[in-house]
Amino acid sequence: MKGYVIILFGFGLIGLSACQSDAPAPAEKVTLPVANKANYWYQGKAEISSYSVTQERYGELREGGQVMVFVSEDFSAKKQVKLDAEPAADDARVPILKLNTIRRFQTGIYDYTLMQSVFTAMDIEAGRTLKTTTTVQDWCGHVFTQFNAEKDGYRVRSFSYFESEGDADILVKPALLEDELWTLLRLKPFTLASAEVLVQPSVFYTRLKHKPVQPEKARISIEKGETESILNLVYTSIPRELGIRFETEFPHRILGWAETHEGELLSKGTLKKIMLDDYWKHHDNASAPLRTELNPGF
Repeated sequence: MKGYVIILFGFGLIGLSACQSDAPAPAEKVTLPVANKANYWYQGKAEISSYSVTQERYGELREGGQVMVFVSEDFSAKKQVKLDAEPAADDARVPILKLNTIRRFQTGIYDYTLMQSVFTAMDIEAGRTLKTTTTVQDWCGHVFTQFNAEKDGYRVRSFSYFESEGDADILVKPALLEDELWTLLRLKPFTLASAEVLVQPSVFYTRLKHKPVQPEKARISIEKGETESILNLVYTSIPRELGIRFETEFPHRILGWAETHEGELLSKGTLKKIMLDDYWKHHDNASAPLRTELNPGF
């Protein structure tokens, strides 16, 4: 890719570690769409998947649902937003794999909505994730966090209704983002194994646990199976682990996950349905049966 510079933050691909993470429970048998490797991400449709979710909040486990939407689009290298037209002379077009994740669950009388967007360059050798945005909403209020890739790390702007967190604009050192693991798994999963790496924990985790935004030491290993594999992320500086189950073969669809903190379950998800659809055309009432088929759980 020429004509622009995207910073690739190295994260030490130096071999498998022997660490283990609590693996997510096997998913029920789900019929997956046929994958055509030649044009899977460029067929004018998004991959939409629904999951049943168990989520810890306030010391109790809640049942909820999640939708993950993977779709390709063209991004502005300079502005780090979706292009509406041809890029300007001092800009460049970057093919992106975008992931929108929406998770919802109830806590007693009120509910939570978590949403995140991750924008990862299709050519991860030229530049990994350019941007992420995350919101956490409940009846108390909402918070927003945005990461933008810069030369010396990520610029992080964070806004919160909590006085102790307030509004912040900081630069964090170069690190692998836990939130980009989901897109990197779809592109080149078996390049991720590393004996030691700096990882920025998920924004869902740091927000719900009110943790500071800072990279932590971790190890990544991959248990490769014939049809299903598991990525294990084990932090060595904080008591957090994540296991993600995915298809071994392309397109490496996400089958489920489990995350823990201090050995206790934080969340787990199990795949229910995957479909390929140009959903942006299906916003009329006649398309409602498609949502019923997807069964997002909210």
